[in-house]
Amino acid sequence: MITSLLIANRGEIACRVIRTARRLGIRTIAVYSDADAGALHVHEADEAVHIGPSAARESYLRPEKILAAASATGAEAIHPGYGFLSENAEFAQAVMDAGIVWVGPNPSSITAMGLKDAAKKLMADAGVPVTPGYMGENQEPEALAGEAAKIGYPVLIKAVAGGGGKGMRLVEDPAAFIDALASCKREAASSFGNDHVLIEKYIASPRHIEVQVFGDSHGNVVHLFERDCSLQRRHQKVIEEAPAPGMDAATREALCAAAVRAARAVDYVGAGTIEFIADGSGALSADRIWFMEMNTRLQVEHPVTEEITGVDLVEWQLRVASGEPLPLSQEELTIDGWAMEARLYAEDPAKGFLPSTGRLELLQFGEAEGGRIDTGVYQGAEVSPFYDPMIAKVIAWGEDREEARERLGAMLEDSAVWPVRTNASFLVMALQHCDFAAGRVDTRLIGRDGEVLSQPPVPSDEALQTAAEALVPAVLAPGLRLNAAPARKAWFLLDGEKIEIALEGEGSEEPANGVLVTEQGQAWLLEPWRRDGAHGAAAGSGAILAPMPGKVIAVDVSEGQAVTKGQKLLTLEAMKMEHTLTAPFDGVVAELNAGAGQQVQVEALLARIEETA
Repeated sequence: MITSLLIANRGEIACRVIRTARRLGIRTIAVYSDADAGALHVHEADEAVHIGPSAARESYLRPEKILAAASATGAEAIHPGYGFLSENAEFAQAVMDAGIVWVGPNPSSITAMGLKDAAKKLMADAGVPVTPGYMGENQEPEALAGEAAKIGYPVLIKAVAGGGGKGMRLVEDPAAFIDALASCKREAASSFGNDHVLIEKYIASPRHIEVQVFGDSHGNVVHLFERDCSLQRRHQKVIEEAPAPGMDAATREALCAAAVRAARAVDYVGAGTIEFIADGSGALSADRIWFMEMNTRLQVEHPVTEEITGVDLVEWQLRVASGEPLPLSQEELTIDGWAMEARLYAEDPAKGFLPSTGRLELLQFGEAEGGRIDTGVYQGAEVSPFYDPMIAKVIAWGEDREEARERLGAMLEDSAVWPVRTNASFLVMALQHCDFAAGRVDTRLIGRDGEVLSQPPVPSDEALQTAAEALVPAVLAPGLRLNAAPARKAWFLLDGEKIEIALEGEGSEEPANGVLVTEQGQAWLLEPWRRDGAHGAAAGSGAILAPMPGKVIAVDVSEGQAVTKGQKLLTLEAMKMEHTLTAPFDGVVAELNAGAGQQVQVEALLARIEETA
């Protein structure tokens, strides 16, 4: 077994790897950027090395800095986690050339499966069914549009080097193809340094089902059953579960056998995931499930597999990297119960899921029997604009699917974060959706019902009354007297909005300036309403403010131009994603302060729209 391990990553996956390594008696080394100097993974590791500025391209994505840190600390092995350099074959080879153990697959396997077009050809040759599409070299927009027409709409444009939902666009109308292609290529070049794409037939009722595979250096390959990751928003997974709903024994056997063939085709060693797309318009069937891609690393959703198999996948990674055979044979692996995972993000569903940054003044996770929290933050930590905005993975196990679903919902409802916004209520609503509850899930569910799922929750009257009692002396209304029957109404600010609350108690002798109301996985600030109106002022309704620090990558209007409600004004790149800002109403661009390539700070005034009569 290796004795020292450098984790070339950050956040919850770095903490996850450290946890297992510590249990195995392995010394751990963390790396960190300027933004992560106080991060949880830095505190939890035995040693930590600073590797550069906050931007990932200047720190976590710099192979030479990772290798220098490993050399300086005497690390025997490097675990890449997921994302960043985890699927970079050149980095893997450089690690091995430096005499350091690479906790991952062979570089040749990464290369073979790293480009989606080449991987599909390889899988077809190995007898693994693949989806119809175009994987050719001609990248001219007109040629790609022609191929899309041959395949038949709707189609998916996918970056060949993509992953994590980035570099992917669904196109349902031929007229939208060229613009979607340009956006996809731009995002692919920025995220992966490769703007080549493939075109793939889009399945009308698609389910995303993946199989966890594991190989060792002794020629053994096993699967650890399937996961269903169909609940997605814009191709990014939201809630994952294992096993897959509606999966019968025969279909599971065929699917998992195909996954093992895929892994053997590239002499796979370590943890990997074979991703399939299934036609969910009817019952699952092996002849309607096709290979999509292979992720040559540990997946974000690996905990649900761990929960139903009792296997620590990180431990397996470390043992296999140390040259040991797989701890269990295929016959020894079984499914026990059901598990679900929800990705709790620092984002605001009510504002188009814009990332939310800042200090976590309150961080409260719900608990439940069979519950698990994987996180990389702590109360008082900062959510940075530089990286993925995940706060935690909330995981629940149950004897069956319904028990796992109910436990996960309870954990999310009992969670609260402040002042950073989260998607907790959105996740709860998704779990309660009638189709999800019944196991009828496809990747378009959120696209169909996202507006309803994203409605901001409101605190109950009971919760508001309880909080208001602590503020009563600070908001005495006409006729309200302490130590006597209170007036029926008083006025407060709830997250800046004036509200009226019917009071029932006598108030507090030690009033607060503000009270946090926590309910339904959310937190709201209740404050006294002051007659002098000293509450601050929001920007005018026509002000287009930067929702976060970022880079303006496209400006689609000019000053003086007439615009209509919903018209695209400009595009901001932040947190590795593109965010489109649109006109709030019909009007004229009265002011324009943004240019392509410009770096802007949060709440910077980018444009101002004057409403037309």
